[in-house]
Amino acid sequence: MREVRRRYRDNSLVVETDFHTDDGVLRLVDSMPPHEKNQFDQPCLVRMLECVSGSVQVRMRWIVRFAYGDSVPWVRHVRQTSPEHDEYILAIAGPHTAVLRGDLLPQRVAHERAHELVFALEAGQRRSWVMQWSQDHEEVPPPMDPVQETRDSEDFWQEWTGKINYTGPHAGAVYRSLATLKALTYAPTGGMVAAPTTSLPETAGGSRNWDYRYCWLRDATLVLLALDNFGCSDEAEAWRRWLVRAVAGDPADAQIMYGVDGQRHLLEWEVDWLSGYHGAQPVRVGNGAYRQLQLDVYGEVMDALHLARERGVRENADTWALQRGMIKHLEKVWQQPDKGLWEVRGPDRHFTHSRVMVWVAFDRAVRAAEEDGLPGQVQRWRELRDAVHAEVLEHGWNDELGAFTQYYGGTTLDAATLLMPSVGFLPGSDERVRSTIRAVERELRRGVLVDRYSTDEEASSVDGLAGREGSFLACSFWLVDALALSGRRQEAEEMFDELVQLSNDVGLFAEEYDGRTGLFAGNFPQAFSHLALVNSAAVLYGGHTRGEMSRRNGGGSR
Repeated sequence: MREVRRRYRDNSLVVETDFHTDDGVLRLVDSMPPHEKNQFDQPCLVRMLECVSGSVQVRMRWIVRFAYGDSVPWVRHVRQTSPEHDEYILAIAGPHTAVLRGDLLPQRVAHERAHELVFALEAGQRRSWVMQWSQDHEEVPPPMDPVQETRDSEDFWQEWTGKINYTGPHAGAVYRSLATLKALTYAPTGGMVAAPTTSLPETAGGSRNWDYRYCWLRDATLVLLALDNFGCSDEAEAWRRWLVRAVAGDPADAQIMYGVDGQRHLLEWEVDWLSGYHGAQPVRVGNGAYRQLQLDVYGEVMDALHLARERGVRENADTWALQRGMIKHLEKVWQQPDKGLWEVRGPDRHFTHSRVMVWVAFDRAVRAAEEDGLPGQVQRWRELRDAVHAEVLEHGWNDELGAFTQYYGGTTLDAATLLMPSVGFLPGSDERVRSTIRAVERELRRGVLVDRYSTDEEASSVDGLAGREGSFLACSFWLVDALALSGRRQEAEEMFDELVQLSNDVGLFAEEYDGRTGLFAGNFPQAFSHLALVNSAAVLYGGHTRGEMSRRNGGGSR
């Protein structure tokens, strides 16, 4: 193999990979029909091989395992003649069924639990396969035309990205990020997973490995902003519906994350029979942080639903009653310490960012009453909003550091404080904001990258975890926003230019980037990174930010 190149077809999620060999060039075309075209919710992979030039020898191996590799299926070759001719390989294990059809089918390998196919392709020749999944072995998915399915998938994505309204710099990166966010969305409910992977390590061989295949309430506002800012209003409204449905019930039972279908119990366990990515263990399923108290999510939910109102999504009695219930519960718990934005596994603390987002929750409740005329104890909410604001200014600020710290009374920094001007807590022109930005640049910035918080001995006692991690890409984009909002626009644009270049060859970002090795770290692709990129594009080149006053009547920024 001399070279491998890959790309998406324009703005679609149809990916082409070219294999350049000494004998010719082979092109692999992969796609997955989107749910809108696959209403039975039976996921499938469409794969086509085309010989572009020369003659290429191909070896294809087909190995199927379920239950994280612990379940070996019963595999058999099926030939049907009635009611129509159909030939496929069927793999069954418990509730799982996989079906493979194709122009050529692999054969069983002796003494191995695998199937293999060896063949040659000449220039101009093509072979295709479709692998489908079903939860009922008696309901085998029907055959599909791989060429037509690939064409339909490409048309779907071209039509979807055609409604994106963005003409600023790095349009390709913005389009790719929005398409990635759409792809991370579970169409039946509108829920968006943080990433489609689990346990990709934050450092090679380390133990900071988490399952991100769930929907975080923390992403709520950024999702709505990213989608609605650039014309994806249907997806924004679907996310709002998922959000309201997920948090419905007793506000005291609200979680920081849910399953794509609103599932609440995300019990964390370790898959001890898997060695992990490059030996990084443990491999985790589920996420124990779902039971943590993280007060910032109340601000995120209130902010997201306030934004939805401002974008014209009609409020009703039920959704406002839900928000009032959340605020009523927050009135009881807002003074408690929590685990914070980063879901630390150390002691609870009064994290500055959490306190800021408590202020956001009360502020958005006040604005709902003042701007939208919704009923509630607005005077009480004003008093609490003002009390939290004064508290943060007193206890979150450190005169010696000249910065807002990670938590009250601490001396470590946290990139989350960069969000203060974005959420409207303080204007970017405030000298305390500007001083905090400079402190973050001194202590947390690594070239164009930004670490999420200090990693000294004091910091390790905060998160309760051993080992280092890469720089958080979302935090790096937060610095872009903070620079722009504080009047350092040229620096913000230059930093944005550099960050966009860190994507992989097809425009995707992981959770983190290791500046020492030049490699991604953490789960991939990461919604938070792509959300932050799109939000920075909005801050710099058009679109609304979350701290603005009502936009419906042309209101300006705060």
